[in-house]
Amino acid sequence: MSVDSEAVRLRSEADEPGWEVDPDDEWGVAVITTVGRQLRLRREAAGLRAGDFGRAVGYSEDMIYKIEAGKRIPRQEFLTAADEVLGAGGLLAASWEDVKKVRYPKKVRELAKLEAQAVEIGVYECNIIAGLLQTPDHARAVIGAAQPPYSPEDVERMVAARLSRQSVFDRDPAPSLHFVLEEAPLRRQVGGTMVWRQQLERLLEVGRLRNVTLQVMPTNSEPHPGLDGRIELLKFPDGTAVGRSDGAFNGRPIHEPKHLRILELRYGTIRAQALSPRESLAFIEHLLGET
Repeated sequence: MSVDSEAVRLRSEADEPGWEVDPDDEWGVAVITTVGRQLRLRREAAGLRAGDFGRAVGYSEDMIYKIEAGKRIPRQEFLTAADEVLGAGGLLAASWEDVKKVRYPKKVRELAKLEAQAVEIGVYECNIIAGLLQTPDHARAVIGAAQPPYSPEDVERMVAARLSRQSVFDRDPAPSLHFVLEEAPLRRQVGGTMVWRQQLERLLEVGRLRNVTLQVMPTNSEPHPGLDGRIELLKFPDGTAVGRSDGAFNGRPIHEPKHLRILELRYGTIRAQALSPRESLAFIEHLLGET
């Protein structure tokens, strides 16, 4: 690849929104700093100035300096192009496997890690369809509805992070998964009729898996312990567990057995008041038939 002319439009920071490094993400900062250092060392060893190298890969000189300083997360196509220009033999391109994880928010990575280790996951959602159950288009519509709005780059980053957690369905041995969803979010046509129908079809698909229990809480049900907000319980092979509830313990993750028993009692009561799994699937099928 040769250095292009000055007339070529180069990507600048304005073209790359949402690729900043979270300063509170220590692991992410370490990864991006290491990649940036390797990039700078290889560029200097090749005798290329930052501006010349930037033109070769289609980026401004300022962006090259920021990537090398660990202040910007490089895209996959940038790493591939840099690998070719600098003759890195695939080493820079391969760093994308670590870099792409930094694109996911720290909290999402931590949650995904816990979900990947759990042998049992229980979730109650009151306002939305649980993230583990969302289709890409549904997730995109939900995240895109935020105010103030996220940038398009941030929306796609958050959608990718949410979908990455769904690898829990591919695990072997499969974990035991339990979901309770309120009726109202199931009726809300997020993203339009087609996206809504696809979401309901996804719920039916997942709800029929042998390791999944999906229940619907009817709107006309009696008051229940989930009215305060979302509840999530994760149990691990060693007998430990972690839970979180929007309406208890300030929404923080809890590990103490006495606090976990409270969440388990609330979640068990919610499941008991919801429609049975068979009734719930029939309810979703009925919603689909109404369109």
